Amino acid sequence: MTAQHKKDGTDVFLTARPRLFAAAYRMLGTVSDAEDILQDAFLRWQATDKAEVRDPTGYLMRITTRLCLDQLKSARVRRETYPGEWLPEPLLTEDATEQLDHDVSVALLMALEALSPLERAAFLLRDIFDSSYDDISSALNRSPEACRQLAARARRKVQKLRPRAPADPDQGRELTEAFFRASRTGDTAALTQLLAQDVQLISDGGGKAIAALNPIYGRDKVLRLLEGIARKFGKTVPTRWRFCRLNGLPAILNLAEDGILQATSLEIAEGKITRIYVTRNPDKTRHLADALS
Repeated sequence: MTAQHKKDGTDVFLTARPRLFAAAYRMLGTVSDAEDILQDAFLRWQATDKAEVRDPTGYLMRITTRLCLDQLKSARVRRETYPGEWLPEPLLTEDATEQLDHDVSVALLMALEALSPLERAAFLLRDIFDSSYDDISSALNRSPEACRQLAARARRKVQKLRPRAPADPDQGRELTEAFFRASRTGDTAALTQLLAQDVQLISDGGGKAIAALNPIYGRDKVLRLLEGIARKFGKTVPTRWRFCRLNGLPAILNLAEDGILQATSLEIAEGKITRIYVTRNPDKTRHLADALS
């Protein structure tokens, strides 16, 4: 670390950066917006008198939280007019163990969408990052008691929608690759064995790629959709694909027949696929291109 970095506080920011990104990504649900927030936070940090800051990490977290709250105001307006279903931007999490302490599952991120911006911030700061209510109060400009109520209300909502226990990593890979091959070749018999009776499929094209506009509920309807897609594209497995983990879930990245970089992640419980998330909006998968090459 250079002397200049120490002088302007760059080293402090770089140390705090993973935590700040984790907060911003959970608040906003997009990698690109989280990166923009961190850039803005860094510029504000550079302009700050470091001698006046007793807790640099806490100070940076407050800056990041407030920037995210401002961003959420416009984000909520955009999502109200979003074409079809909205899914968070997939985050590559290759280490299957790293999400135990910091959940970034799709189900959690979608549950957070049901919260107000203040509820979301209070819940994340308290339950995910273990901040004190005094620190949350400072970040949100609300009393500690008001922040306690915000977090409690958010916690009740999220608990109803929290994801089930994750699958065993090895089983997750086996089932995910079997699902990918069966869905691409239209192997209905294999898919019937892999899918739970109450399976759900949610796809996000963002109006820029073909995707189901509404969630598909139930094994029979999901089977019909997958069989139709396989038939349309010749019932062949794409040549460019790989297994990975996205948001802590077993997933497949592939270059689809229509040239779209597609991310498909699965929730698995008791050996069956219970939820399928398909992200086809190119704005949300562009940052994953290097992971496929």
